[in-house]
Amino acid sequence: MMVQTEVIRKRLNRLEETLAILNHLRKYSLESFLSTPEYYGSAERFLQIAIETTTDIGGHLVADLKLGEVNWYSDIPALLAEKKFISDGLREKWIRMIGFRNILVHDYLEVDRKIVYEVIQNRLQDLEELKKVFAEFL
Repeated sequence: MMVQTEVIRKRLNRLEETLAILNHLRKYSLESFLSTPEYYGSAERFLQIAIETTTDIGGHLVADLKLGEVNWYSDIPALLAEKKFISDGLREKWIRMIGFRNILVHDYLEVDRKIVYEVIQNRLQDLEELKKVFAEFL
């Protein structure tokens, strides 16, 4: 069972890039964030990209390591947790991220920008935690 390290590396670089942008957006006050479309729009898009990058990497790992079948994005964290590549806690965080990504993509008219702000202020470490796990496969 061989992991395609170049595929993982390329996506990890993209994840790192998006996290740097999201970390930069953390400096704005809630008031400034909510009143500036460039800030909240960027945060929404880069969160979407970051989360999609994690499912992309996870999907490659599941396929490369032949861990099972993926029918839903949430199957990816479940299969990786089942095989002990990630903790149950990280699996739960990741599944919530995937749900949030679905809201960003499909319910974009209903996105609560205060929640987007809260996510970039307090939840980026969840993405960093996944990044560390993925880097172990290089």
